[in-house]
Amino acid sequence: MNDKSPGVAGLIALIIAVVVTGLLAGTYYAYATSVMLAMRRLDDKTFVEVFNKINDVIVNPVFMLSFLGSVGLSILAGAFYLRADLRSVLLWIGVGVVLNILSLVVSAVFNIPLNNHLATANDATGAVDFAGLRKDFETPWVAWNIVRGLINTAALVALSLAVVQHGRLTR
Repeated sequence: MNDKSPGVAGLIALIIAVVVTGLLAGTYYAYATSVMLAMRRLDDKTFVEVFNKINDVIVNPVFMLSFLGSVGLSILAGAFYLRADLRSVLLWIGVGVVLNILSLVVSAVFNIPLNNHLATANDATGAVDFAGLRKDFETPWVAWNIVRGLINTAALVALSLAVVQHGRLTR
């Protein structure tokens, strides 16, 4: 290992950040290319009920590792590259961090509130307007999912370029 290396821990942190960011981008991609396409074929009541069940089970430690870990682990990786001679790696990590945060913001501002609105069907004591809930939910949720998926994919590219740059510096 030469004097430009952040150590094994830095590289491991960076690789883990790449992996969790890729897993999150892949989750959004899977929704865009299969889950929502299948859901489109369901009647309104089934759509709302199934999506609410998905929202209940997705909040689990494995998903949260990628959902929040994409930001946290990218920041951790960046901490290993704070030295001036490693700034070319830090630049790409920084881009990845910003993009991961932006994806999280999209989720927090758009997708999660839409999920919460859809969940009102679970708490209803009277008749539920499943068609209305779906109409208010489906198109914007799908659009914002694609946006955050593209953002996370760009974060994955940036973090991957950081790994490439790490390799160039430590040869």
